[in-house]
Amino acid sequence: MRLTDYTDYSLRVLLYLAVRPQGLATIQDISDSYGISKNHLMKVVQRLAELGWVETVRGRNGGLRLYEHSSELTVGEVVRAAENDFAFVACLPDGEGAHRDCTIRSHCRLKGVFESARDAFFAELDRHTIRDIAQPSDPLLRLLGLMPAAMPVASIVPVSPDV
Repeated sequence: MRLTDYTDYSLRVLLYLAVRPQGLATIQDISDSYGISKNHLMKVVQRLAELGWVETVRGRNGGLRLYEHSSELTVGEVVRAAENDFAFVACLPDGEGAHRDCTIRSHCRLKGVFESARDAFFAELDRHTIRDIAQPSDPLLRLLGLMPAAMPVASIVPVSPDV
């Protein structure tokens, strides 16, 4: 299975906002941190706001932040909202419930195998929340450029007391 960039970016935006310290982030901030097109992120953020997962604040000092309840979203919920087709093969229903005809569909056991695989995939994604994947946050903050890199620890030289 392969998820779209749209889903990947949706998860990245939520993760970024989950680890970000207080205050608002801009789409430009997120774009710079991940090296992702700002135009792509604008579409993602618009959808996340429509879903009620991200708060957008307009104006000169505007930006976005994660709604508190959004940290409890599961990865599976985000993937389901971002993707529209989980039909691995033609006989499984697509996002609209339609499927293509198959000569052996009425007796094919392969469909059940793929349905079980899809269900197991989502069961695993549903075990992890945005909060879960945002921890520990310090390494993520450093990698995203939101926290300075760790300073090297100075060598400690024992000092002998004057006798």
